[in-house]
Amino acid sequence: MLAAPLSSLESPSFGVQMDFSSSTEAKDMGLYVSFESWTRKRKIVSIGTNTGAEKLPFQDWHHFKEAFTPEIIARAASECGHSVHTCIDPFGGSGTTALACQFLGISPTTIEVNPYLADLIEAKLQSYDADDLALDLSRIVRATSGRCGRLERFTGLPPTFIEAEGMERWVFDAAIAERIACHLDAIEALERPHHQRLFRILLGGMLIAVSNVVVNGKGRRYRGSWRSRETQPRSVDELFQSRAQNAITEIHQYRFRRHCGYTLLRGDCLTQIPQALGADLAVFSPPYPNSFDYTDVYNVELWMLGYLSSPDSNRVLRTSTLCSHVQIKRDFGPPPTGSRRLSLALGKLRKVRTELWSPWIPDMVGGYFHDMQKALSLLHGKLNTCGELWAVVGDSRYAGVRIPVAAILADLAPVLGYRVLKLEPFRSMRSSAQQGGRCELDETLLVLQKNT
Repeated sequence: MLAAPLSSLESPSFGVQMDFSSSTEAKDMGLYVSFESWTRKRKIVSIGTNTGAEKLPFQDWHHFKEAFTPEIIARAASECGHSVHTCIDPFGGSGTTALACQFLGISPTTIEVNPYLADLIEAKLQSYDADDLALDLSRIVRATSGRCGRLERFTGLPPTFIEAEGMERWVFDAAIAERIACHLDAIEALERPHHQRLFRILLGGMLIAVSNVVVNGKGRRYRGSWRSRETQPRSVDELFQSRAQNAITEIHQYRFRRHCGYTLLRGDCLTQIPQALGADLAVFSPPYPNSFDYTDVYNVELWMLGYLSSPDSNRVLRTSTLCSHVQIKRDFGPPPTGSRRLSLALGKLRKVRTELWSPWIPDMVGGYFHDMQKALSLLHGKLNTCGELWAVVGDSRYAGVRIPVAAILADLAPVLGYRVLKLEPFRSMRSSAQQGGRCELDETLLVLQKNT
């Protein structure tokens, strides 16, 4: 059963019936869904990633183990030394910064290189008519009922993705892949592009659940009992409908935000920051220099949903990401010279190069700070007078050599025109299994202010 049209549903945020025809009417009456209503005034463990707090509306559209907590955006806006009207996030990820900004009444600009994540961000920020979404959901349900999808649409995928004769391992059973293909066909038949985007993202967010693999912070691995695990094709239909109905309900309940606009720039931050307008504040968490390609975490969604179509397109995306990994051959920029801490760490890494699992790790670490220095420099040019930059960064360790990321960035900041306001460690992360798996790596809040 599909949910009834949502225009007459009661909003739990206010406890009164909300039936405005546009956000303009809500603005005129001064009625919004507040940031506190969205976060439910939850109690969080820390302002870092992986807070362990309750899930928030929109954030379950795709599960992020290391979710960026929105409370840090509220804190940055309140503690900033001047009024904040505009905010930029050069590493958009799941769109938390931009979404929080909308609830706070701040105009957001976000940049994201991963096309799947860019669509996820835009799906969250977009304005919709919930009744129209419910009608399009009913069209998808009708179009997929009793029909099979075409596995031919997945012809260009890596060979281990879809079950076939003679294979030892596969990510999706053939029957499951047929149901996914059927839903993609129905979604692509919708008239409104932003509706297509939303339903495609909701389908993408459930792909792992109906697959034979699980995903952790280091990519995907096969489930321990995947061969005996029977996933029924109808579970694709049931899970998609449930997720879509929940998403439409959330969209309706939280549609009146203090700011409804947004700017989304698609591409890598080093080329896109120059295209952005000025901002009062920058809040972000960049990839950590942990030698891992974050693109791998979204490999399933990128291929199954058609964002990647060939090895070349995969390579282009992976080489466009921040220089934080060694899993693909690429050019590493020269390390900056403004931090003695960085020079000492690189010297130690070079001495133990033969002990590292990849000989390119010292070059990657140097390239990481090359890219981060450039990003901070570009952001300096976009921040308004006395604008602040709030970044959550994480340390790494290789062969016993610690890379104190926040401290190194703080060393580089003055040359770039920043004043260091705060270095606040708030969580100890576990090192890799090769390094003993101990909680010994700091996750730190770095706050910089643009010099006048």
